[in-house]
Amino acid sequence: MKIFDSHFHYYGETAPQEFYHTVLAELEVPPQSDAGRVERIFVNAVGGDYLESCRAREFAQVVKEAFFSVGVHPHQADEFLAAPQEFGEFRGHEKLVAIGELGLDYYYEQSDREAQKQVFRRFLDLALEWGLPAIVHIRDKEEADAAYSDAYELLAPFAQAGGKFVVHCFAGSVAWAEKFLALGAYLGVTGIVTFRRADNVRECLKAIPDDRLLIETDSPYLAPVPHRGSDNHPGYLILVAARIAAERGRPVGEIAELTTRNAFAFFNRKEC
Repeated sequence: MKIFDSHFHYYGETAPQEFYHTVLAELEVPPQSDAGRVERIFVNAVGGDYLESCRAREFAQVVKEAFFSVGVHPHQADEFLAAPQEFGEFRGHEKLVAIGELGLDYYYEQSDREAQKQVFRRFLDLALEWGLPAIVHIRDKEEADAAYSDAYELLAPFAQAGGKFVVHCFAGSVAWAEKFLALGAYLGVTGIVTFRRADNVRECLKAIPDDRLLIETDSPYLAPVPHRGSDNHPGYLILVAARIAAERGRPVGEIAELTTRNAFAFFNRKEC
């Protein structure tokens, strides 16, 4: 069985090939799984600033099953505007599949909101210019939706111009899921779906069509139950697929297969 982690972060503590083989050695099979063992895992290493984008590229150059994306996380927006880095060196790389992650984070607000929007616009424009999909981060304060609303205002014209995007680690409402899906978005589901209090995420699963669903670890963050609180890695992705399968009443292998197919389609790559 194959599976595709559409969003993980590589911080370089371990050499790329060693990291990947460690992940393979620790791949999990959920109890009573119909899926059998995961034999091949594809990954997208995501950049949240220039240096992380360089590490993501390094990882993808070494690991056959890896791709990478480049961008500036909203936490880094102020820093990027103060000293913009040149991302043009990444253009045309054979393993580059997306721009991201980029977006708006009004939960921590480590960067000014206007700065976040400015950087978001700049990298959405870059995605259109380079002909790549965008990986979008949106996080709001509890019981608020300003980040979702502002992101929607920026993403609507992007989609109308032919841009393709995923809202990664989606944890919004069903209403927002439906609004983004209407723009043609994909939605990424993480280990949060296994958390006891994440009823909203499980409810959103009902709104996501099979062909718009991506799965991800967002590792090293958001380890799924029963590993919550520990470092996450792509080897735990099957636990995300298993919970989605349970919620949808489907075999785990089927969820792994369709989300792998979706990831290759989203990243405009031929499935291998």
